[in-house]
Amino acid sequence: MTAFTVLITGATAGIGAACARRFVAPGAHLVLTGRRAERLDETKRRLEAAGKDVKVHTLALDMRDRRAVERMIETLPSEFGEIDVLVNNAGLALGLEPAHRVALDDWEAMVDTNIKGLICCTRAVLPGMVERNRGHIVNLGSVAGTYPYPGGNVYGGTKAFVHQFSLALRSDLLGTNVRVTCIEPGMVETEFAQVRFKGDRTKAAQTYAGMQPMTADDIADVIHWCVSRPAHLNINTIELMPVAQAFNAFAVARQQE
Repeated sequence: MTAFTVLITGATAGIGAACARRFVAPGAHLVLTGRRAERLDETKRRLEAAGKDVKVHTLALDMRDRRAVERMIETLPSEFGEIDVLVNNAGLALGLEPAHRVALDDWEAMVDTNIKGLICCTRAVLPGMVERNRGHIVNLGSVAGTYPYPGGNVYGGTKAFVHQFSLALRSDLLGTNVRVTCIEPGMVETEFAQVRFKGDRTKAAQTYAGMQPMTADDIADVIHWCVSRPAHLNINTIELMPVAQAFNAFAVARQQE
């Protein structure tokens, strides 16, 4: 793929940063967003230093700020203005508390980022894709949207939304050449667990102890594969897990004799 523009949200670390590295190619234009400006600047320096004639535009913003997202698309420099690929990667999980003890602020932060930020960015980019009759939207879902687990409550609900929203977009875009894919990973070792446990590195490390999780580069490679398929082919949904992860058995609460 050459002479294409990719917008990646949440590009300061993890899967987003890995996607930025994976999509580097001669003539590529990358638009990278995230909340940490210094991380974005460092990523830009590294990508441009790779010597592959890649052009990088960075924007520090919070996906929960609807107006900031809309302004980002409205004010893109002309050479970055035609988005060919949108990778809706920005998202987070907060806590593992049961629903009756969770902090409501955590629920709202997940809804605002994982759902509202994603749909706002999609809505801002989509008209241009439809007008040009080309483009690809890649949404980052999760196996948590299909398989519940204790404490996954609203996080799993937001990812179930991402799955259904992606399918609905495909229905709305029938008759155009705009493609939509939902990527639904299982355990990937990134800063995800540190964010979930609010910086507690010990708890985060326990998440992956004794097993081999997937890496951010694994997921970026799958995303790149989906985007680089022939234009007449759409990958609807991909669910992937590390070999060391599978599905939980049904939980049963038994009364003590």
